[in-house]
Amino acid sequence: MTDVIEQFGALGVFLLMVPESACIPIPSEITLMFSGFAVHQGWMSLPLAVLAATAGNLVGSLLAYGLGASRLVERVPVARVALQRWDGLLARQGTRAVFVARLMPLARTFVSLPAGARRVSLGAFVGLTVAGCAIWALALITTGVLVGTAWVAVSSVVGRVLLALGLLVLALTLVPRGPR
Repeated sequence: MTDVIEQFGALGVFLLMVPESACIPIPSEITLMFSGFAVHQGWMSLPLAVLAATAGNLVGSLLAYGLGASRLVERVPVARVALQRWDGLLARQGTRAVFVARLMPLARTFVSLPAGARRVSLGAFVGLTVAGCAIWALALITTGVLVGTAWVAVSSVVGRVLLALGLLVLALTLVPRGPR
């Protein structure tokens, strides 16, 4: 992943963020923190890195939203369970659940599917996605800038911790809850 950013700069950030938001779990945490390192090194500007990440997130999220709206994803049993959980959250919390999920590892990757299945207004979906993804990108890119030259040592530790947290969130989403 880091090679893509080194070679293509902001375009590489965009290209890595599209599949991450289209339900292909490429860890955005590593992509964005390395983007911050690239900003620290002067390879790209902070606004350009945030813009590329946010645009990539939006494109990938729109692809997943379309997949959710098509209802094809409901044919996959594991996805059906996850959609039911998210559907309940969207029913209780409304569209703000889209924004909140954009600020959480792993949840941010998959929220577009139930938003599409529930036919969340496209305008609200785009606005909440852009706002949440821009905040997420700015926070992680800024972290990468602050980490600076210690990137290599920190990235592997942070990446593992965030991956473990993301897998925990996914597991909790998929585990059926008993009656209340």
